[in-house]
Amino acid sequence: MKSINLTSAENLSSTTPAKSAASLASDEAEIIATHFSNYLKPQIAKSDPLKQEVYKLRYQVYCEELHFEDTNPAHIEQDEFDARSIHCFIRHISSGALAGTLRMIATRNNSELLPMEKFCPQAITDEHLRPRNFLPHHICEISRLAVPLSFRKRQADQFAGGATGVINEQIFSTQELRFFPYIAVSLYLSAIALCHKSRIYHVFVMMEPRLARSLNFVGIHFTQIGAPVEYHGKRAAYYVDIRQLRKKMSIGYRKLLAMIEKELFS
Repeated sequence: MKSINLTSAENLSSTTPAKSAASLASDEAEIIATHFSNYLKPQIAKSDPLKQEVYKLRYQVYCEELHFEDTNPAHIEQDEFDARSIHCFIRHISSGALAGTLRMIATRNNSELLPMEKFCPQAITDEHLRPRNFLPHHICEISRLAVPLSFRKRQADQFAGGATGVINEQIFSTQELRFFPYIAVSLYLSAIALCHKSRIYHVFVMMEPRLARSLNFVGIHFTQIGAPVEYHGKRAAYYVDIRQLRKKMSIGYRKLLAMIEKELFS
């Protein structure tokens, strides 16, 4: 099975007709969906101990690896929005380690702002797609995507040596390595599943335009609603209606989404 990750898929689209490349990515996702649960398990952090695992992973990624946030003695990364968030994560089955996490921040009334409204109000310039245009209980923001270094570097990065955070093949099998590029997209699919179950239709996210292009390539189509701004690097505000998103996803990614929903809610 040839692995197609978000970056290589994007490169493929520059030399291959978009429809053919997208079809190839969909076929790969269908194969991944069949075997994903053998290696990686999507979960919801419902208990305090599980939430603490999430906060520790975020500390590792946001404070120690990326230096986006200050370090602290507790070694957890947490903020005011966590109390009204649903946290999902993916666990690597054989090691028990968390391979990635993100959160879905909900609102209950008009006085509760999404993080992008509070910290980057200038990022939204499309007046028709402002969060306040929708009912509070129908909107959310996806944020704090965190995938640790050992799970976000690919076997193909070996040419760059130790500085790239190469995966140790004595720890991870060749078969497992094929699934790691799908961790980030599977976290987004987990959030989509949670939104659908919670009847939250209007989803906002601040992300790098390159990530948006990669997600678009695999069938997760976000609409950019403002120009990039400086927020932990250049990021832009994006919006998607998940009711439309689910209809437009390719067959392969719909199967991957169905597998994730089964894991999360069974």
